[in-house]
Amino acid sequence: MSADQAKGYGLEGVNAADTRISHVDGERGQLVIIGSDVEQLAASTGFEQVAHAMLEQGRGEPIASTALGDARVRAWELLPRLGDALAATDGMDSLRAALAHIWATSDDIADAVTAIGAAPVFVAAWNRTHRGLAPIAPSPELDHATDYLRMTTGDLPDPAASKALGAYLVTVSDHGMNASTFTARVIASTASDLISSVVGAVGALKGPLHGGAPGPVLDMLDAIGTPANAEAWLLNELAAGNRIMGMGHRIYRVRDPRAAVLELAVKPLNTPRLGLAHAVETAAAKILRERKPDRPLAANVEFYTAVLLDAVGLPREQFSPTFAVGRVAGWCAHVLEQRRTGKLIRPASTYVGQMPS
Repeated sequence: MSADQAKGYGLEGVNAADTRISHVDGERGQLVIIGSDVEQLAASTGFEQVAHAMLEQGRGEPIASTALGDARVRAWELLPRLGDALAATDGMDSLRAALAHIWATSDDIADAVTAIGAAPVFVAAWNRTHRGLAPIAPSPELDHATDYLRMTTGDLPDPAASKALGAYLVTVSDHGMNASTFTARVIASTASDLISSVVGAVGALKGPLHGGAPGPVLDMLDAIGTPANAEAWLLNELAAGNRIMGMGHRIYRVRDPRAAVLELAVKPLNTPRLGLAHAVETAAAKILRERKPDRPLAANVEFYTAVLLDAVGLPREQFSPTFAVGRVAGWCAHVLEQRRTGKLIRPASTYVGQMPS
């Protein structure tokens, strides 16, 4: 389809979209979110502020500072009517089913706040139900990360853990036109509601080729055990035809900037896994440079995500749903941005089948 044909379908273009939300430069290893480098944003800005700024793109009035805390309370009130969503074995299945029980309204901003506030409540409730424990009601006066940890573990977390998780949620809040964000924008472009867009995005994030594998990174670190074992273990994995978890990215040709952010965020938690992770990353980078010199394979966001989420007290099965707790802010912002274009996304396809005779 040509550019002129694309315009005829009401598209800005089939391969690009204008956005004010985030920018990814894979060659330079740069991620910009709402005008700031991710390193600076994660170090200085809370998740609530980032989520609000995303939703306020092009909006004249600010969102109330208490909006997400109030939304968590409303989500808690929905738990009795979630059917069997919390009984799902997989946390992403549970989150997708639970979010689908939210009734969309005609106010996209209100629905966005509802979805962002609901995600941590639903995921924490799933975790506790999964472990045979009663869900814990939110405390709206707490920040998003602190309340999420408290609703999961049952205890008020250490401030260092809250700060680390908050930095993680900011870091993963958006990442350009990735698969789940594109899914959300496609659904929004049909004039469907925001909740449907978010539910679809959860389905896309569930796929391991997109949602990633922070849990297996932790499995790898556990299997290696000590820094001295790193090189031999990694060589054996490559010899067996396996890939090294947490190394390489489809976009970044250099080290993922989010890996640096999370590596720094986890340091105050004094987890012994951090030293092991450093040793494994160093050994893996060296081996991969030697074995695959034509393919730049450096640490990605999953590498230190595993270390951080484990250090703050979240179980491995909750890692992917926690990714969604942060990314839902970006999805909602993209839905609002797509809505303002008023255009349907309909990429072209190339037919390669048999033609009628």
